[in-house]
Amino acid sequence: MELWLGGRLATMDPTVAGPYGAIEDGAIAVEDRRIAWIGRAAELPGELASRATARHDLADRWVTPGLIDCHTHLVYGGDRAAEFELRLSGATYEQIARAGGGIRSTVKATRAADADSLFASARDRLKPLLAEGVTSIEIKSGYGLDRETELRMLRVARRLGNELPVTVRTSFLGAHAVPPEFDGRADAYIDFLISDVLPAVSEAGLADSVDAFCETIGFTLLQTKRLFEAATARGLPVRLHAEQLSDMKGAVLASHFKALSADHLEWLEADGVEALAAAGTVAVLLPGAYYFLRETKLPPIAALRQAGVPIAIATDCNPGSSPVTSLLLMLSMACTLFRLTPGEALAGVTRHAAKALALDDSHGTLSVGKAADFAIWDIERPAELAYRIGFNPLYATVRAGRSTTR
Repeated sequence: MELWLGGRLATMDPTVAGPYGAIEDGAIAVEDRRIAWIGRAAELPGELASRATARHDLADRWVTPGLIDCHTHLVYGGDRAAEFELRLSGATYEQIARAGGGIRSTVKATRAADADSLFASARDRLKPLLAEGVTSIEIKSGYGLDRETELRMLRVARRLGNELPVTVRTSFLGAHAVPPEFDGRADAYIDFLISDVLPAVSEAGLADSVDAFCETIGFTLLQTKRLFEAATARGLPVRLHAEQLSDMKGAVLASHFKALSADHLEWLEADGVEALAAAGTVAVLLPGAYYFLRETKLPPIAALRQAGVPIAIATDCNPGSSPVTSLLLMLSMACTLFRLTPGEALAGVTRHAAKALALDDSHGTLSVGKAADFAIWDIERPAELAYRIGFNPLYATVRAGRSTTR
C-alpha cells in the first residue's frame, strides 16, 4: 500500500460538498492499483498507515482525478491545413466536404498509411494530452470507411493503450461519411457496414461502442437507426455525432437507444434535451470544433443544466475541424465560449466524461474502489485549470497507482 499525504483533493465526487468535492489536507491510500481510502489525513486509520510501503508528500498541491478526453479521432493519416486556408478564404466546412474534401481527403491519406505510421502520428498527438494529466481517452475509427482500414485504425488505438500509460476506449465510426466507391449509394454502404465491417469489428473485440455522424452531410435518421439496431444486437452501446450543423433529431434517436453520449449539439432543441435527460445520455460539448469552424450557434447550456443532463467536454481531436491536443485549453474555451463554470468544466473532463465512456464505476472521481488515476497540480485553486491559457501546471500523474512525471 502507498500513501499520498498532505494534498488538497478535488475529488469531483458529488457526495462531497462544493463544486469540486474538495478535501483539505487530504490523504489517498492506494492498494492494488485502486483507491483503498480517501479523506482528511488526520482521519487516516492507523492500520492503513502501518501497512504503507511508501509515502508521498503532496506538499499542499491540488489533486484531481485523471483527466478524460471522451471524444477524439486521434488515429488518422495526413493533415488538412490546405482546407484551413480555404475556410479562411470563405469556403464553409459543408462546401469543402461536398467538393470531395473534408473527411474524404483524410480517408485517402489514412488508407495509404500502414499501421506503424498511423501509430507513430497518433502517439505524437497523444503525448501532449498525457502531459496535461489525461489518463483515459476515447479514440474513434472512421477514416477508413472500408473493412481493412477501419480494423487497422482500431488495432492502432488498442496498441496505444497497450504501449502508453493511458486507458483507451474505442468507437467504431464506420458511418462517418460515404466513401467514394459508394457514391450516391448511402443505403448500400450502411448495408455493407452492417453485414461486413461491424461483424468483423465485433468478433475481433476491437470496439467498445458504435458511433455515427447523423447530419445533412452524413447519414439520415433511418440509416443511423439501422446501424444502431445492428450494434445493439451485438451488445455494443452507441454514441452519436448529433445536431452539429442542423437539428436532425439525432439526439432523440440516440436517446431511444440509451446512447452513452450525444456529441456536438449546437442545434439541439427542447425535445432533444428532454430525451437526453430521460435516457441518462451524456451531452458531450466540443468547444474546439465550435471555435475552429467559427460557429455562432451555441449549444443550449441553460436548458441542459435545468434538465440535469450531464455535460462532458472533449477535444474532438481531428484533422479537419478540431486539430487540438490540449484538454486544458478546452476547459478554458468551455468557460469563455459556452459560459460553463470552472467546476462544471472540470466535471466535464472527469466525472461526466467517465460516464460518457461507461467508465463511471471505475474512473472520474477520487473515490474508494476506483482506479488510482489522478493528476497532481501546482496551482492555488482548481479554477486555474480553466483560467490559464497556454500554461500547463501539471506536477505529476498517477495512473493505476504508478507515478509518472511530466
